[in-house]
Amino acid sequence: MPDDIGNELPHALNVLWGLAKPKGRGRTPALSLERIVAAAIALADEEGLAALSMARLAERLGCAPMSLYRHVAGKDDLHLFMLAAAPGPPPEFDTAPADWRGSLTRWAVELFDVYLRHPWIAQLANSPPMDPGQLAWLDAALRSLGGTPLDPRARFSVVMLVLHYVRGAAQLLTSIPAEPEERADETYAALLTELADPARFPALARAVEAGVFAPRPGAAPDDDFHAGLDHLLNGVGVAIERAARA
Repeated sequence: MPDDIGNELPHALNVLWGLAKPKGRGRTPALSLERIVAAAIALADEEGLAALSMARLAERLGCAPMSLYRHVAGKDDLHLFMLAAAPGPPPEFDTAPADWRGSLTRWAVELFDVYLRHPWIAQLANSPPMDPGQLAWLDAALRSLGGTPLDPRARFSVVMLVLHYVRGAAQLLTSIPAEPEERADETYAALLTELADPARFPALARAVEAGVFAPRPGAAPDDDFHAGLDHLLNGVGVAIERAARA
């Protein structure tokens, strides 16, 4: 990486790329950047991103808020550190896996699980990834298509298509309010039954009446995600077949 690129990056990204050292340890030896980030991730997982503040984080860590600023410049830097750390390592693929569909499916399913564990990621990941953690996931997805005849631009388009599907499906599943002891999809189905007026939403009302939104007996909450992913990858398969014939 060029030495001067660090001048264009936030301090947190410089730290993540090894272009700058983390802030000093200060007067609290037990406090570290890693511990701060782990606590911030846990707090956001448990109570949502809106509950995360430097004061709440300091309370959880048992330190003064000013102690945090000896390790992170502020919430923006903290968010970047969280985005880089929370997903963990992506699945590993060769540069040209023989089974593109199995590889891309594994990538999509594991990313879906990341979003379910950390719903706040979708709120923060609103710009192109620049940290090594997120870029590792992007690289893994592109590798999954390395054995196909698709050109680099087409591979990137496929990855973006799958990424947006995964993110959207996870957001829908995690954002629906549910009563205690009730599944979120059951809550949503009940709401649509009341709201989908056939006179105003005829096609939607027919879908509701047919039970499209109601959970199927014995079905898992993520079954629809897997079914949709299969449909999506069927289309990708058609594009790959066309590229192979070209």
